[in-house]
Amino acid sequence: MPSDMPKLYETECASCHMAFPPGLLNEKSWLNLMSGLSKHFDTDASLDEKDNTQITNWLKKNSATRKKYRELAPDNRITKTSWFIRKHDEVKIEVWKRSGVKSPSNCMACHEDASRGIFNEDKIRIPEK
Repeated sequence: MPSDMPKLYETECASCHMAFPPGLLNEKSWLNLMSGLSKHFDTDASLDEKDNTQITNWLKKNSATRKKYRELAPDNRITKTSWFIRKHDEVKIEVWKRSGVKSPSNCMACHEDASRGIFNEDKIRIPEK
């Protein structure tokens, strides 16, 4: 995770889910996501203009630039991007439904360093239940 992460990003975004590393999406995907916070996955996650601008600017500055991240995230979901699907293609549907995992967006369930933006394949621990 970039060292200049605004505390606001952690308090606002990580209060409901993991504070996703900005490098998981490109700039346009982050702009789409941040412009639709009033309907953020069936929740009103609206921020005041100043806070929204601060977080949006940080996400843009630290967004992905590599070719594999060029696609727009379908429905603003990291878990629907082709690179995410490719990286997790061996994970069976039943695994996503385990109580220790709950959904593909719960990165921390299997990636112990996810909150630091590290997704090392050698450090994956898939919950048994």
